[in-house]
Amino acid sequence: MSTHFSDSLETLTRYQRYQSRVVNIGDIPMGGNYPIRIQSMTNTDTMDTMATVKQTIRLVDAGCEYVRITAPSVKEAKNLAVIKAELKKRGYTVPLIADIHFVPRAAEEAARLVEKVRVNPGNYVDRKRFQELEYNQHEYQAELDRIQERFAPLVKLCREEGTAMRIGSNHGSLSDRILSHYGDTPKGMVESAMEFVRICAANQFHDLVISMKASNTRIMIQAYRLLVDQMNREGFNYPLHLGVTEAGDGDDARIKSSLGIGSLLRDGLGDTIRVSLTEAPEAEIPVALSIVTSIDTLSNHHPIEPLTSLPINLFEYHRRETQAVTIIGGDNVPIVVADLSQMATVSDDQLQATGYHFDLLTNTWQPGDQGADLLYFGQNRPEIKLSEKALTLYDSEVWTDMGSMIQNYPVFTLTSFHATKQKHPIANFVHVNTTDQITGLPDESTIVWLLSSGNDHQLADLRRFILELMNQGKTQPVILLNRINNQGRDEFLLGVSAEIGAILNDGLADGVWLRSSKIAAKDLNEIAYGVLQASRSRMTKTEYIACPSCGRTLFDLEEVTAQIRERTSHLKGVKIGIMGCIVNGPGEMADADFGYVGTGPGKVSLYRGQMVVRPHVPQSQAVDSLIDLIKSEGFWVEP
Repeated sequence: MSTHFSDSLETLTRYQRYQSRVVNIGDIPMGGNYPIRIQSMTNTDTMDTMATVKQTIRLVDAGCEYVRITAPSVKEAKNLAVIKAELKKRGYTVPLIADIHFVPRAAEEAARLVEKVRVNPGNYVDRKRFQELEYNQHEYQAELDRIQERFAPLVKLCREEGTAMRIGSNHGSLSDRILSHYGDTPKGMVESAMEFVRICAANQFHDLVISMKASNTRIMIQAYRLLVDQMNREGFNYPLHLGVTEAGDGDDARIKSSLGIGSLLRDGLGDTIRVSLTEAPEAEIPVALSIVTSIDTLSNHHPIEPLTSLPINLFEYHRRETQAVTIIGGDNVPIVVADLSQMATVSDDQLQATGYHFDLLTNTWQPGDQGADLLYFGQNRPEIKLSEKALTLYDSEVWTDMGSMIQNYPVFTLTSFHATKQKHPIANFVHVNTTDQITGLPDESTIVWLLSSGNDHQLADLRRFILELMNQGKTQPVILLNRINNQGRDEFLLGVSAEIGAILNDGLADGVWLRSSKIAAKDLNEIAYGVLQASRSRMTKTEYIACPSCGRTLFDLEEVTAQIRERTSHLKGVKIGIMGCIVNGPGEMADADFGYVGTGPGKVSLYRGQMVVRPHVPQSQAVDSLIDLIKSEGFWVEP
């Protein structure tokens, strides 16, 4: 990013917030040096005034600073005035945001009534028909002129009324025109928004907030980086609204949200956030607050040595090239290490907690799909029968006395590695800290680095070390170790997702080793695999791309998501989109293999990718029909 990343290496190693312009939204300004604002969205029917008012109050009482309400037509837009009046009677003056798709007249009505309107450039003027279009330069300019004609009235109205606007690009709802020209890419998301930004600027309207939301965290992060770069090139610095759209529910949604939002906040980007959960809107607020609170100490972090140069393109994904050492690095998926070193004897429960099961035929313990790839026993030598697939780690002095078994590997400190002559012929695991001098590191091809940092800005510190390894041509694999602290499970989950997950998201690491003084081994193992899945580094379970409910939703999203999860949670790597309405329908499921989309009262359409294959299925039959579709396409395996 021109003045925040790519042209300034300092921003990669020193926390500094991107200096956006201040935008006033009611009496709560955003951007500049103001606090990062928390927002959410109601999921009630907008015409049900009292239900919407009550939910808005619950959100505000939980810590929400802006509340978004859907306005799918002029009727709902007008009712925003009634909702606002009822809130005021109860002493609530929270700024309201009208969520607009497809209907410019609804946006124009809402702009007279609320503090902010959100428009999606992918469907405000265009209609998505999944057609491949070709334009010459003249024809493309004619399309931009058409957008200017349709969009300019709203811009002028917002300027006159003092109403702010969010221009919100979504990965899955790019117009056919943008898709045909730029592809389904972060670049297309940025250009989709910038077309609208330029119209606003040409009309002297600058009360803008911009978002680049996607369910795929890799695409989401790259899109925001590209957006800031493009804005800087054109002289803009509008505030950023961060969000991972259709994150789903439970731990997976929290991991994915923190990975996307939390990592960008650590890099100084973001002025307001919304955590999109397929749960009650009130459940989003504690998660959002925790993500924001997690960066409170970053401004005072210990100095990190600056980079000598940047060996990667931050706008494109390329996995770091490493040599393969046993199952680590090279073309292997990133691995998980489980720490069982605190247990002199390892129980069946503890092995099961790390994803292992006992196989009666071989009389050994074997790893399942989410079984830890390496088990670290430290100083202990538990008497357990592990399969040949199970790789084990021991502290080097214990390993030396054990006698060499090929699947047992030593763990060294940097000092002990230099001092010993007895090393494993295939793999040696060496602890290294980010404060160690890279120029003095050994070059043996059998080394796997176990990298840790004590810096408050762990993301920047770990990333800097790996990038310097690349600068110096060192290709040994790297396993990331988190800091050991006393965090509770929820806080820990969010922290490692942002710090460790972001490095995986950029393709810079080959494994994770999560450690905690108070979190159970089972939780650590599940979180590790959750972070790998959220970063799209390793798929070991079903991926649910489920939208948060809103007033457009045509069925109970939480209930249906639970039903689908119950039937499909064993389908490793299959991605299923669950969308409440056609707005969040085929487009928003850009990454999904299959989709379940509300298309009318009691009706669901089923998708294969982004194409309808079973339209208007009665909802009572829709889950069964989805299972049948998955089977017919060859994706089904028996539980």
